[in-house]
Amino acid sequence: MSSEDLTAPLGMGKRRLVRLPFGLIGVGLISVFVTTTLIWVAVVDDPLGGEPVAVIPLDATVEGVTSQDIEVVEIRPGLTGDLGPNLRPGSNQDLLGPRYEMVERPDGKGVDSPVSGLSPTPDTRVSERSDYGFLPKISEAGVRPLDAYSRPVVREFTSIPKIAVVLNGMGLSETGTQHAIDRLPADVTLALAPYGDDLDLWMQQARSKGHELLLQLPLEPFDFPDNDPGPHTLLVSLQPSEMLDRLAFLLTRVTNYVGTIPDMGSRFTSTKPSMQYLMEKLKSRGLMFVDNGTSSRSLSSETAAGLRMPFAGVDVVLDEVPREDNIDAKLLQLESIARSRGVAVAAGSALPVTVRQLEKWVKDLEQRGLQLVPVSATIDR
Repeated sequence: MSSEDLTAPLGMGKRRLVRLPFGLIGVGLISVFVTTTLIWVAVVDDPLGGEPVAVIPLDATVEGVTSQDIEVVEIRPGLTGDLGPNLRPGSNQDLLGPRYEMVERPDGKGVDSPVSGLSPTPDTRVSERSDYGFLPKISEAGVRPLDAYSRPVVREFTSIPKIAVVLNGMGLSETGTQHAIDRLPADVTLALAPYGDDLDLWMQQARSKGHELLLQLPLEPFDFPDNDPGPHTLLVSLQPSEMLDRLAFLLTRVTNYVGTIPDMGSRFTSTKPSMQYLMEKLKSRGLMFVDNGTSSRSLSSETAAGLRMPFAGVDVVLDEVPREDNIDAKLLQLESIARSRGVAVAAGSALPVTVRQLEKWVKDLEQRGLQLVPVSATIDR
């Protein structure tokens, strides 16, 4: 052993190992990568190298739409099947919708479009006199008020989503009723309030403009009598004879309507025996029933299905909050439902703000790939 080995520091010999600064090398490589990436993004127009992208500009706020109103819906390339009404009375007798009368073509070659005029004169085939006035009935030939008074849809139906709009409270306000009749397209269905003034006059004007009509039925709400729809309200506690008498009075308030829609009625529509009795009577008179969409506990849909009764249910109530932005948001929701399901039904009141927003909304409805139809055209869909 040499003296150098003896005098060398402990743990050090002649052969020394070279220790590389791996940490510094790693930091350096990362720095180079980050710097190169930043330069690439700043200089190259398409830093993703041609990968397909889609950019959608989103404003911070959209007038009339809140974040709660945005949802992802299924977009179908096309809806299969006929979404129109039954235009051939000789076929599809199992369908419940209106069976339109056909007119002979001038050339004698078959039949043409359904009768398009809406006469304000009551059809004697589907009406009978009672102590209160004229009651709707089914004729001996099987013609229903639904068939006689429905608004025909003469255009060829394809797989275009359909929307029906029902406006309630007609006859309660002269200004609101007149604006709805004059300004809204004929395919908007109007519901007459049984306690309105000059109902026959409003019926005649609405029918002359082509509007299909419903009659509102005051039904018992949960908070009755604090919230009272009127003196002839149908209550779940009524005996059958009294129920029938009140119903007869209400049904004779006006003529030329295709069916009924509740005014209130959250308790009545959630009571199965009462709904069963009411719908049996309405079906026997050839009328349809439209659920107003205000109660999640309503049994009207399943009751109508069990009785095979013409039925439509409201999907969206437009003016629970009667403000322009809220109504616009509800109309956007309505379009979403129609595109997803193929058909949607909305209801609102004859308020000036509702009529005004509907008037704007329908102007370019067909350009957006949707079609407005009367509510009777949504039966069987």
